[in-house]
Amino acid sequence: MKIIIVGTSHPYRGGIAAFTDRLAIEFAKEGVDIEVVTFKLQYPSFLFPGKTQYSDAKAPEGFPIERKVNSINPLNWQKVGKEIRKKNPDVVIFTYWMSFFAPCFSKIANVIKRNGHTKCIGLIHNMIPHEKSLLDKWFAPDFVKAMDGFVALSQAVLADVASLDKQNKPKCFVPHPLYDHFGEIVDKAEAVKHLNLDPDYRYFLFFGLVRAYKGLDLLIDAFADERLRKYPVKLIVAGEFYDDPKPYLEQIKKHGLSSFIIVNNQYVKDDDVKYYFNASEMVVQPYKSATQSGVTQIAYHFEKPMLVTNVGGLGEIIPNGKVGYAVEPNAAAIADALVDFCENDRYDMFVEGVREEKNKYQWSGMTEAIISLL
Repeated sequence: MKIIIVGTSHPYRGGIAAFTDRLAIEFAKEGVDIEVVTFKLQYPSFLFPGKTQYSDAKAPEGFPIERKVNSINPLNWQKVGKEIRKKNPDVVIFTYWMSFFAPCFSKIANVIKRNGHTKCIGLIHNMIPHEKSLLDKWFAPDFVKAMDGFVALSQAVLADVASLDKQNKPKCFVPHPLYDHFGEIVDKAEAVKHLNLDPDYRYFLFFGLVRAYKGLDLLIDAFADERLRKYPVKLIVAGEFYDDPKPYLEQIKKHGLSSFIIVNNQYVKDDDVKYYFNASEMVVQPYKSATQSGVTQIAYHFEKPMLVTNVGGLGEIIPNGKVGYAVEPNAAAIADALVDFCENDRYDMFVEGVREEKNKYQWSGMTEAIISLL
């Protein structure tokens, strides 16, 4: 079988690029003829809120990656579609996460399918982006129309796809597999030392790009709860701010938390991810809205308890009371969970739950689901 994945990949950074590469690695392990076609221009610079779009990590091995797609050039879409069509793949998988890419992906897919053989599958991270726009109404239905089937990473996303799919095409939900490419578990003492942290404290971790919908403001308010001052706990915020950091820093100062919250406002390199997770006792995702999250799957890989808010698909994969907490998206509920974790020393119990649950999230389940759609 020949499969081509179209979407973000190395050398681009971020969770979705990492997902594409890890999926391609799994297909290659299974003996599939796999290649990836990624962007030569992903976003125009003025549309990208971060410092750089690119990763300095080494390229993954075992499959070719070609940089061909220009996201804003319709002539390029026609050309790329023809080049892929000539290869006559059995399946082309489009990794989709925002409406900006819908015209590009739709045109490429429609050109490919003129060969009468190739099936195009949408692998949907988000059908409707967290930051909604008119593009969702204008462009997303065209992408859905161009696909032959869909794999969604949460039930919430599956419902969004179904709402736009007027032809009832094949679709399924497969939970986000483990992000297991950030290295092995390391000893907590080693991780704390590597990050120059005080070994006398216990650490909670907020990880990833900081955007308004991720609820860091709720977590800061929760962490100000006076009950937590009885315990030697600190919060690490590790990730580049895509929002203005000033309001968050002022909020920390207002609550007198400057000594208890460590802010690392930069994109965490792949080689350092293991240290942040292994230094921490619980990963906290206080999101105000969500579909699913790669952060939970990094936490599962490193066998860390989690606190998530019960929004989108997060509650689907974090059984409350077994691997951590799934609470309402407000500061009081988050604070109560943090206090419970400290007061009742839940760490060991939750780790056992994580070890049991993580077995559900293997990459072979994702590849099997994609093939089954055929």
